[in-house]
Amino acid sequence: MPEDLLERARRLGHEVFAPLAERGTPGRLNRPLVEALGAEGLLELALLGSATELCALREGLAHGCTEAETALALQGLGGHPILRSPLRDEWMARLASGEAIAAFALSEPDAGSDAAALALRAEPDGDGYRLTGTKTWISNAPEADVYAVFARTGEPGPRGVTAFVVPRESEGLAGETIELIAPHAVGRLDFDDVRAKGGQVIGEPGGGFTVAMETLDLFRPSVGAFAVGMAQAALDAAVAHAAEREAFGKPLSHLQAVSHQLAEVATNVQAARLLVRDAAEQYDAGVRPVRKASAMAKLFATETAQKAVDVAIQVHGARALEQGHLLEHLYREVRAPRIYEGASEVQREIIARELFKEAQ
Repeated sequence: MPEDLLERARRLGHEVFAPLAERGTPGRLNRPLVEALGAEGLLELALLGSATELCALREGLAHGCTEAETALALQGLGGHPILRSPLRDEWMARLASGEAIAAFALSEPDAGSDAAALALRAEPDGDGYRLTGTKTWISNAPEADVYAVFARTGEPGPRGVTAFVVPRESEGLAGETIELIAPHAVGRLDFDDVRAKGGQVIGEPGGGFTVAMETLDLFRPSVGAFAVGMAQAALDAAVAHAAEREAFGKPLSHLQAVSHQLAEVATNVQAARLLVRDAAEQYDAGVRPVRKASAMAKLFATETAQKAVDVAIQVHGARALEQGHLLEHLYREVRAPRIYEGASEVQREIIARELFKEAQ
């Protein structure tokens, strides 16, 4: 893990990006924040850097500014497929600078964790396609400038999915914002006979599911890194509070019921960090697929972060639930990573399948 990059991301999160996040509108795209990430060269790393660098960025930013971490991750997730398309040169500089914002449009009302069940249709039309249907729970929608969209062009199942680059201004594309408990820009997209030319296809027709899974293989360990950053922030806050706060005539840190919980959290956070690093290093070494390692990293790290934040709140007491408190913020932020890019239950299924494949 490039420790200097992690520390730089952590410092920038606290000192540069957090003030920009505070000036943004919760639940809406914060373009000045994205542009600041671009100006520091972090978006280019998220788009073109290694998996290990991506994890360092996400862990460091999550400790100092979760909004910046999320903005960076979503730009990478949405932009990564687009940079594999014939339109790479058109979008690369704009995405790396933060001038344009990308989104990864995979989930649908009836196809969340089961991505192969996509229903959005892309019917052949001359030298291109016409897209009709709905995407939902799409981060950065409906305000993103360009979308990596996954639609059904053939038979049921994964082999019938094709990926497309779809600009926001495409005729027939509309959307609306969805309000969540966490301050994320998330929305719904409606495709009404949206035209996509042949040059907008990412990869090969019918190869869209592979594009999606390869993108998620890269980004799943870094979701774990995001979780590790939040868990470390919660742990740091709990340790500092327990050392200062007195109860029953002594600091909370002298109470075994408190100190042993923090010791367990610290151990699990470090274990999660090592799982994340292992998955990222495997990816960078060319191991394909890295499904089991990625699933283990995401599963353990996100579940650990949930526990870390919960313990930290318990140590702080009621003050941690006041609006504006770090832990109140983390409590709202930490829940979603256990669902997106494959819920914890899906990660367990992936791990189990890989175990039985290896046993054959």
